[in-house]
Amino acid sequence: MTAELPARPGVVERWHHVVEHRDLAALDALIANDAVFSSPAVFTPQEGKTKVLAYLRAALTVFDGTGFHYVEEWYGDRSAVLEFATELDGIHVNGIDLVHWNDRDQITSFKVMVRPVKGLQALIPLMAAQLSPS
Repeated sequence: MTAELPARPGVVERWHHVVEHRDLAALDALIANDAVFSSPAVFTPQEGKTKVLAYLRAALTVFDGTGFHYVEEWYGDRSAVLEFATELDGIHVNGIDLVHWNDRDQITSFKVMVRPVKGLQALIPLMAAQLSPS
């Protein structure tokens, strides 16, 4: 007897669409105005839709073409844990995205954790290059 997997929440479906298609318009609609992004490399949470969008757009660019993929997913009522894996500069990187959303199905909190430390060290300059003003 096999256990039936829970249905993927709509917010998570929409997030997968954003990741797979680099759909920035869909990303904009998915993020709440009061959203908060917690980076594995920045001490303070990044508050507000503008900052959250900047970090997520940067991540979409950095991980494009790296083999980034989700490995497993776990769901709560208005939350999900999405485990990912990728390779940066020859270093296997894995981590999780902790995602929370509101009753309007917009993401209110996006927290990223990355391991190993060498993977985080490879990620930091790549993200910094995307986030620095031109």
